[in-house]
Amino acid sequence: MAHPIKHFVTITKHRHRVMVHCFRAGIPLQGLRHDLSKYSPAEFIPGAKYYLGVRSPNEAEREDKGHSTAWMHHKGRNRHHYEYWTDYNTETKQIAPVEMPIKYVKEMFCDRVAASKIYQGKNYTDAHPLEYFNRAKKRIMIHPKTAELLESLLVMLKEKGEKETFAYVRRLK
Repeated sequence: MAHPIKHFVTITKHRHRVMVHCFRAGIPLQGLRHDLSKYSPAEFIPGAKYYLGVRSPNEAEREDKGHSTAWMHHKGRNRHHYEYWTDYNTETKQIAPVEMPIKYVKEMFCDRVAASKIYQGKNYTDAHPLEYFNRAKKRIMIHPKTAELLESLLVMLKEKGEKETFAYVRRLK
């Protein structure tokens, strides 16, 4: 059963939280543009159909169809996802990760913190985004320098909290 209103509320709440984080991180324009593709029919319709409320509808679409058309559309249009940053490597003749520009790593950090807050609700702690990253890092295709920077920010968040971490992120060049 589709849940368009619940899905709309969830993605809008997430987007607004990311915007606040992006302003704190010194990237306000990226915050204003963040995840606008989620409102496109290619992403919104599957999102509403597979809405779960406690995790990404892309996961449910994958379980049902073996892939997520919404995710493929999303990652190809949003540079704050490391999956966007892959290309054909002429030396290895394979798809390989490319190092992300700092401004998109900043947005990815903001996105991950906001997503953890949305999905964890009142159970959220500053350790959740790092825990999520640690569960996935062995199986994802992300450039080592990008992974190192993201992980260092997530560790800082866990150990020093939001105020100090966002101040540091703001100064990153």
